[in-house]
Amino acid sequence: MLLPAIVLVVIYEYGPMVGIVMAFQDYVPAFGFFGSEWVGWDNFEFVLSLPDTRQVVWNTIFIASMKIVAGLIAPLLTALLLNEVGKAAFRRSVQTVIYLPHFLSWVILGGILIDVLSPSNGIVNQFLGIFGVDPIYFLGDNDWFPYTLVVSDTWKEFGFNTVVYLAAITAIDPSLYEVASVDGAGRLRQTWHITLPGMAPIIVLLATLSLGNVLNAGFEQVFVMYSPQVYDSGDIIDTFVFRLGLIDFQYSAAAAVGLFKSVVSLLFIGLSYFLAYRFARYRIF
Repeated sequence: MLLPAIVLVVIYEYGPMVGIVMAFQDYVPAFGFFGSEWVGWDNFEFVLSLPDTRQVVWNTIFIASMKIVAGLIAPLLTALLLNEVGKAAFRRSVQTVIYLPHFLSWVILGGILIDVLSPSNGIVNQFLGIFGVDPIYFLGDNDWFPYTLVVSDTWKEFGFNTVVYLAAITAIDPSLYEVASVDGAGRLRQTWHITLPGMAPIIVLLATLSLGNVLNAGFEQVFVMYSPQVYDSGDIIDTFVFRLGLIDFQYSAAAAVGLFKSVVSLLFIGLSYFLAYRFARYRIF
């Protein structure tokens, strides 16, 4: 019964890896892999000599790091606040509402955000105009674009991690809260001394595993929301590879950038699993 799954994995996951060889060739589609000239590390040297490369790497690390931090803090605070809500129906309603964006694609959300954040008739700028704030071009200003990406990504995904944190809270022994209450501890002190230590393993686990995404700033989101005006602050490695390969037709250079990212990501994933096992005793095998 596993045979169809194995065949699909080989065809769609391992088969495309043959294209890695393009990173070491002057690839010409008419000649194919076997007829194109072998150039060794020349494509990597060419990519490193491009003026945009350093900025692209910096944009990727900057945006991805902010997403990781915001993606850890926002759901944690939300889970702690929801845990203090006494009415279960209200708590479940909030969980459902904040979880819904997780199921929407960036194609849909990108269109919504473009309208909502429009400097001419977007609801956000209309609201800011009430307080005398000049219209802000969130998706066309290099100063605002990275933070717009982070906020919108956090809004889309923080509901999922909130559910994970709430599940961790339910695993805490209720008798600890009863004992603390008898000793006179208020809700804030109970949260600090019982809830947060009880959630520590899952917080450490999510934090360490997120290190593997330090070079994944979100291709779908950036590709849908960015424009040439914000290339300086919004162009990341994945969109850079897309432009090199499919717009400029520099297949070998694009493959070299993609291979570089894959190797570095593999190192970070290995480090994150080592830290997850070291601090949270989490392991796959």
